[in-house]
Amino acid sequence: MAERISVFGTGYLGATHAAGMAELGHEVIGVDIDPSKIERLARGEAPFFEPGLPELLSKHVESGRLRFTTDAATAAAFADVHFIAAGTPQVENGYGADMSHVDSVVETLAPMLDRPAVILGKSTVPVGTAQRLAARVRELAPAGDQVQLGWNPEFLREGLAVEDTLRPDRLVLGVDPHDPGRVEEVARRVYAQALERGTPFVVTDLATSELVKVSANAFLATKVSFINAIAEVCEATGADVKDLADAIGYDERIGRKFLGAGLGFGGGCLPKDIRAFMARAGELGVDQALTFLREVDTVNLRRRQHVVNLAAAQVGGRLNGARIAVLGAAFKPDSDDVRDSPALDVAGTLHLKGAQVRVHDPQAMDSAARVWPTLDFVPTPDDAMRDADLVIVATEWTVFRELDPDHVGRLVAHKRIIDARNCLPERAWIDAGWAYRGMGRHSA
Repeated sequence: MAERISVFGTGYLGATHAAGMAELGHEVIGVDIDPSKIERLARGEAPFFEPGLPELLSKHVESGRLRFTTDAATAAAFADVHFIAAGTPQVENGYGADMSHVDSVVETLAPMLDRPAVILGKSTVPVGTAQRLAARVRELAPAGDQVQLGWNPEFLREGLAVEDTLRPDRLVLGVDPHDPGRVEEVARRVYAQALERGTPFVVTDLATSELVKVSANAFLATKVSFINAIAEVCEATGADVKDLADAIGYDERIGRKFLGAGLGFGGGCLPKDIRAFMARAGELGVDQALTFLREVDTVNLRRRQHVVNLAAAQVGGRLNGARIAVLGAAFKPDSDDVRDSPALDVAGTLHLKGAQVRVHDPQAMDSAARVWPTLDFVPTPDDAMRDADLVIVATEWTVFRELDPDHVGRLVAHKRIIDARNCLPERAWIDAGWAYRGMGRHSA
């Protein structure tokens, strides 16, 4: 059964969710306060890079199942199910989450709801937010208790967001156990196709649903920082972190995923989510429960300086004037997202230390240039590496993983490479005469 759905917030999460809901057969309207973003989306254009999303947007703008507006009243009159997909960035001068965008959606939407409706939050929020917003909705909505709120956290992976929306590995729904209302019934209709395929559906209370997303991100961040901490020990002892990760990864209690040592994590989710989680724990008086996340964050940030230090050592101890190619600016491949990007952070730090840095990224050049306009962004990997004293692979794009060491060797001034993502075939580069440096590898 098709639902009439609104999605408030058309950033990475909201635009993808809106297009996905249209693909699942619903009638959808996306809402944002940014007119330029809405204009692009209304033309079927994605305002960011995400594989498969432009095709989905174009398909359903054309089909009529998907449209976009800056007018919240239009969305309130049209839809019976309203998703909140507003951003929750880290606050300035603190660790907590900035809830102003989510709060603004509720303050704008709720007074317009004069008939029964369900609001489903998808944004990543501090635990306790949903209960607070549910009370605020009841207070503001003319329909009162007939407007019910649930929380339906997102688990999108950048680069795979369309697949994660259409074929999720699980669905989580938080409802008020004292007043569940129609929330579960409506959510089951919205996600009917996924549920028919047997997708696990966890229905729980509001607080638990809010904690699921931040707990998952905290665990993944911990796993990444754990293997990067072990990489430091491997470098000090001559051990090989990749072999070590393979060995412990066979233990089904541990698993091999997210045990790739390298430059560390970044992006718009993991760093700010673990910091907000720590901040919220402090507000709840259980800050000691999450003090380990501070070390997780510290280990992660230390990886960036480690690569800068390695670069200095590779060029003889003096970065000033060194010609360095940095391959990658996005925080991960298949994305143009440079928020808290380790790759861009390394490039910028090297630049500030006097190195002549040239950067290439297949998709993130424009977004990176807005953050670091003084860096030299070049159109091809060859342009970045020509006459370089050192090459750094900072984002594991396929085009970088498949570089030919012999071809690159004819471009550079010196055959020195730092594989900051442990993504290159080490032996091939060493056999081609390169001074190869991996993270926690024998070559270190």
